Amino acid sequence: MTSKTDILPFNWPHMTGKELHYIAQAHANGSLAGDGPFTKKCHAWLENNTGCSKALLTHSCTAALEMFALLLDIAPGDEIIMPSYTFVSTANAFALRGGVPVFVDIRADTLNLDETLIEAAITQKTRAIVPVHYAGISCEMDVILDIAKRHDLHVVEDAAQGMMSNYKGRPLGSIGSLGALSFHETKNLISGEGGALLINDPDLRLRAEIIREKGTNRSQFFRGQVDKYTWQEIGSSFLPGELVAAFLWGQLEEARQITLNRLAIWDRYHEMLAPLEASGMLRRPVVPDHCEHNAHMYYVLLAPRFDRSEVLDQLKARGVSSVFHYVPLHSSPAGRKFGKTSGTLEVTDRQSERLIRLPLWYGLSKEQQDGVIDILHQLLV
Repeated sequence: MTSKTDILPFNWPHMTGKELHYIAQAHANGSLAGDGPFTKKCHAWLENNTGCSKALLTHSCTAALEMFALLLDIAPGDEIIMPSYTFVSTANAFALRGGVPVFVDIRADTLNLDETLIEAAITQKTRAIVPVHYAGISCEMDVILDIAKRHDLHVVEDAAQGMMSNYKGRPLGSIGSLGALSFHETKNLISGEGGALLINDPDLRLRAEIIREKGTNRSQFFRGQVDKYTWQEIGSSFLPGELVAAFLWGQLEEARQITLNRLAIWDRYHEMLAPLEASGMLRRPVVPDHCEHNAHMYYVLLAPRFDRSEVLDQLKARGVSSVFHYVPLHSSPAGRKFGKTSGTLEVTDRQSERLIRLPLWYGLSKEQQDGVIDILHQLLV
């Protein structure tokens, strides 16, 4: 399909064609710092399309997650329930405040936090539950919200992969008290680096603005609500620059078309890989009927008899860059030091060792997809 020097990439950051124009416009506006005209456009779009009370762009999804911990007043020893099969930022955000990540196993089907195991992990120190919507497919939020209500806990969503996905008609990131989105170059809608905090609890709006602006009431000052701004509480500089927001605006304008293109690619993978699943070579992703996903990624779980490293090496040798995903946090040095586990996490260990992700990006051609499937078929059959 390709030469040794021409590898089909796992991801290719796309442009709609408007991003550079908007960046030039931001410069012409004389506004390059945070919260300029393009940032305000992005905020309004996110609020209109998610229904959140307030959206705030951040310089990364990691920054939005760190704001979670500050807004929840996480203190040393507080416990936060989350899956082990997630990116390190989910745990880091709370560990930075002295919080203790409590790792719970995932479901075998969606690879999301297993909602049936959450209550067994709750202690008197538990403060919050962090569902991570893996591959843009929602966790079982109704069950999680019910558990949280009965135990007086916060639910804050790591929806890094969930932009344009829904759970029973509700956009991911808009269901818990807070939500975090990512616009990293590997996501569906991108700004290079970048993220957003979605505030769904109106009582947290003002504090979120203060924490995001270095702990000051600067936003209120610029709205004319106070005559000067001062240090109010602990915070940091979580704002992205206006150039990042201008690039993102070019993406948000085309969000629906980008999503439809990715879904078409995802659906084609799903159809073409059905015979390999039927023959027991692999398992395809599972999407519950009440979840509308965004085609963030297409992964397969290899049958246990296959050596994943060997399959990945052979794909690369044949010109396809395919990758595994997370090393479970509970097995990492920092995870053992700063977190703790609830239960055995057998599913996490098993599924994480079988998973490979196939190339999926806006504009991936049918011919490129055919090549990926042909090579995978040759390696497994």
